[in-house]
Amino acid sequence: MGLELLLPLMIIVLIVLMFLQSSKQRKAMKALRDMQDSLAVGDKVLTTSGVHATVVSIGEETLGLEIAPGVRTQWDRRVIREKLNTDPAPGTETGSDTSGSL
Repeated sequence: MGLELLLPLMIIVLIVLMFLQSSKQRKAMKALRDMQDSLAVGDKVLTTSGVHATVVSIGEETLGLEIAPGVRTQWDRRVIREKLNTDPAPGTETGSDTSGSL
């Protein structure tokens, strides 16, 4: 009698796990699409190929990225993996050594 209930229970558990996984994936894809749609000129970005760049122009499906000073290229909007935060963390100083000299 225990084996008769085991197979349907395993099938139900697998279906629930598949649903939860696809739900997580849909949420992650929506967050990525929202980030790609919210890009603005001046944003620092990272592409799926690992290129760090700055957004210099925005088209409907493409972005103009500056990958080096004076080097501008056109990229599909979907290749942007993440927007990089270039703001320094609170409480940190840039450009000076505060550790003291020995």
